[in-house]
Amino acid sequence: MDLFAKRLHERAKHLGISNAEAARRCALDERRFGHYASGRREPDLATLVRIAEALDTTPNWLLGVPSSDSKDPHIAKLVDRFTNASNGMTLQELEMSVIQAEAVAASKRGNQRDT
Repeated sequence: MDLFAKRLHERAKHLGISNAEAARRCALDERRFGHYASGRREPDLATLVRIAEALDTTPNWLLGVPSSDSKDPHIAKLVDRFTNASNGMTLQELEMSVIQAEAVAASKRGNQRDT
């Protein structure tokens, strides 16, 4: 299974929806969406954008294009996962996550000064 198909499955699972529901949200025929989800076909650009919007993610994430400037691929992958997860959060949940991330970063800076 290619990366795009894997990401479609991953995103649907994260949203708690079936391929049929994903197809409906994307305004695509189930069979057509099934071709994408199985890796048999790839969408054109307009369809890719529509799928990404309907599944509340980005075309880059679906295609596996790293969005992080990090040279470390592991860090880039984690940043992408965090970004993608944040797309499904409420504003309050997102604010809480940012506060938590800032606290972790501040704690790290404080520990570096102590050493």
